[in-house]
Amino acid sequence: MTIEEAQKRVDNWIKTYGVRYFDPLTNMAQLTEEVGEVARVMSRTYGEQSWKPGDKHKDLADELADVLWVTLCIANQTGIDLDAALERNFDKKTQRDSHRHLHNPKLEGPAGDKA
Repeated sequence: MTIEEAQKRVDNWIKTYGVRYFDPLTNMAQLTEEVGEVARVMSRTYGEQSWKPGDKHKDLADELADVLWVTLCIANQTGIDLDAALERNFDKKTQRDSHRHLHNPKLEGPAGDKA
């Protein structure tokens, strides 16, 4: 699925099941809440925090999808084409950072990620 398709599917879902979009400030609060849930899973899975009994069922993929969902909602309701925005963002980062990371000694060696 492309980002454009995802934006359309979210919009269709909202119009079919969600009645309407929450206002932008409510969605911003929702996004903050969902990012907090990602942080909770990350800190317990990869950090030093221990799981609380009710949190063991939390899934990082699902929490990241929740962040994406709300991001798509905000883009839809504010008229942002995320495909175009992401392309511009790649261009910006490439122009700004194309050599910066390659010569950063702090980035040498294992990163500890699973990518």
